[in-house]
Amino acid sequence: MTVVYEDNHIIVVNKTASEIVQGDKTGDTPLSETVKQYLKEKYNKPGNVYIGVAHRLDRPVSGLVVFAKTSKALTRLNEMFKNSEVKKTYWAVVKNTPRETEGVLTHFLTRNQQQNKSYAYDKEVPNSKKAILHYKLIGKSQNYNLLEVDLKTGRHHQIRCQLAKMGCPIKGDLKYGSPRSNPDGSICLHARRVSFIHPVSKEKIELEAPLPEGNLWNGFEIF
Repeated sequence: MTVVYEDNHIIVVNKTASEIVQGDKTGDTPLSETVKQYLKEKYNKPGNVYIGVAHRLDRPVSGLVVFAKTSKALTRLNEMFKNSEVKKTYWAVVKNTPRETEGVLTHFLTRNQQQNKSYAYDKEVPNSKKAILHYKLIGKSQNYNLLEVDLKTGRHHQIRCQLAKMGCPIKGDLKYGSPRSNPDGSICLHARRVSFIHPVSKEKIELEAPLPEGNLWNGFEIF
């Protein structure tokens, strides 16, 4: 991880594709602990360091994650994420070219806990949640297309599931129909930008994460 922004109340980091945001059954060290350790060492803190998790990114996804450094900031951030007041923009690499270069996808998603997978339907079905995103084709390379995605709702695996439903599974995402995995276990989805009103100072915060290293991400001609 690299720190992109930090003040007294929040810290925003650019996570790599292999890091988990919060602890799970794998027992691997979560990003929240890595951030705590970073703050402990930076400020030479003897006791426990407070870090609040306001939102998550799937493990194979890279990009910006916002953490709270105070409980006051966490309460407000939680509220802001719940009310879609945090604008998140993702970049996704897909093999297939979408039929329309830009559009809004609206589906109804159901989640299968056992498979840790979501399914998209065109019409409302029992236990489904409405999922909306806006996508735009912003770049091309020899073999791939680069989509910019703005999330309007925050559902489980929403971008992965909706793009696959459109016929454009994300590169490396075996779970949602990509033919091959990426060597490092990542999927080519990157939380590129985040903008929100600071939970305490009320200033506008706009941040951008550098792209993952490698020829794939840097080989695009951006329109």
